[in-house]
Amino acid sequence: MAANPAFFYTQSDDNTMIEDITAQLYSDIPHERLYHYTNFTGLLGIVADGALWASDIRYMNDSAELKHTADLIRGEITQRIGGGHPRPDLLNQFLDWVTYRITNGHMLFAASFRSNGNLLSQWRGYSRLGKGVSLGFNPDYILHCAQRQGFQIGKCIYDCRQQEHLIRQVVDAVESLAQLHDLHTGGEKSLGTTTYHGVFQLIESDLLRIAAILKHPSFREEEEWRIVSPVVTDFVKAPVLFREGASMLVPYIEFGLTAEPHAPIALEHLFLGPTPNITISMNSLTMFLAKNGIRPEKGISYCQIPYRAR
Repeated sequence: MAANPAFFYTQSDDNTMIEDITAQLYSDIPHERLYHYTNFTGLLGIVADGALWASDIRYMNDSAELKHTADLIRGEITQRIGGGHPRPDLLNQFLDWVTYRITNGHMLFAASFRSNGNLLSQWRGYSRLGKGVSLGFNPDYILHCAQRQGFQIGKCIYDCRQQEHLIRQVVDAVESLAQLHDLHTGGEKSLGTTTYHGVFQLIESDLLRIAAILKHPSFREEEEWRIVSPVVTDFVKAPVLFREGASMLVPYIEFGLTAEPHAPIALEHLFLGPTPNITISMNSLTMFLAKNGIRPEKGISYCQIPYRAR
């Protein structure tokens, strides 16, 4: 399903510095097969709808996604202020604004793919009852689907030094924009203090895109790629849906996985996760896919990981 540009936020042309950072981050092209882990319920829905659910990044991994970026920003600002930065008012305003916008700002939706379709950690997350699969797609096919819907694809960054360098660039961009703001407007005064919320809003979309691919180093083994939506500012008019999460309702939008309407999904390979019923499970998976016109070019493989009942 194609993204409707009317639902999404348009950036100011004055914000080239941080736009360049974002463009560079999303310039990597995947060349390996991309796997999406899900359970049988997810598989049934993906095939029936021809789409994945791309979740609001604020609700991924128990809301830890944006918090990680906020913590990085807090660390950088604390270091600058401790070093005698001449504009602590600006930096503290930015930190307060980021903290608030994490849960109250624009929306960005993402879905996850892994380079490795047979990770024990992922099977533990998706196959508690022996019902896990990972769906393997040709990367060019995913790129085609993404471009058609206005999505970007980015490789997640786990390296602490690279993350810290990116956040320094973000804060540098904020400072540069604030200087331009002061030069052209003299600042907007509120209770005797110059307010920069308009400056911060200029970078919000790019900051969200950056945050979407900064992940805690403990997840490094996942080698994750993410498809990332345009930024949504009006969730009422946008095609936002809701699903039941572990402890809350999770907003999501659909990411179409078919090359054309009513066409079958072009699945290249499928891994069946750990199960006590390997033979009959493989058989029913094969029948289900064939019934829906899906015949993976590289077939269906069992993960070869022993099933452990919980």
